[in-house]
Amino acid sequence: MAVSIENIKKLKELTGVGLTDAKAALVEVNGDFDKALEAMRKKGLTRAEKKGDREAREGIIDSYVHSGRIGVIVEVNCETDFVARLDAFKVLAHEISLQIAAMNPTYITEADIPAEELERVRKEAQERIENEGKPADIAEKIVAGQVKKHFAEKVLYSQDYIKNEKQTVGDFIKESIAKLGENIVVRQFKRIELGVNE
Repeated sequence: MAVSIENIKKLKELTGVGLTDAKAALVEVNGDFDKALEAMRKKGLTRAEKKGDREAREGIIDSYVHSGRIGVIVEVNCETDFVARLDAFKVLAHEISLQIAAMNPTYITEADIPAEELERVRKEAQERIENEGKPADIAEKIVAGQVKKHFAEKVLYSQDYIKNEKQTVGDFIKESIAKLGENIVVRQFKRIELGVNE
């Protein structure tokens, strides 16, 4: 069966293999793109390097409502529609919804913390340490540790994952990136709690 040059190019781009290998993979599965992509993944031919730098614009929006009192809607992105349709990706998105409902983060990553908020918390910590009379050489380390601890509970990626407190949500997402072979990012979320106006 003839395979389209568009599919060959697309498979090459997604997996990082040569045109010949991409064509052979498509011919092997009678032109079924999804099957060819899955076969390439199983053979470990997908590009594993720099996943975090790759653009993730596909994905899904997941939602969760807890006892009619807390509602969460979250957008989780990946690189391809193929991965967005996988059950493993849908489960990941739902787990993130549950995390947000339970732990009420304010930010997605540390990079999302406004500079003025970071500075405010840093100054407060510094004043506390100075009042305690700690030596200057260890004061900065203590301040940095207190700032990190303060935001650990407010930043989704830094929070302990509710189903495995030995890893952070960021580690859980990295684990999924390794399994699914694509960059995965939480793009945005909204958490609503009955009677609470944020």
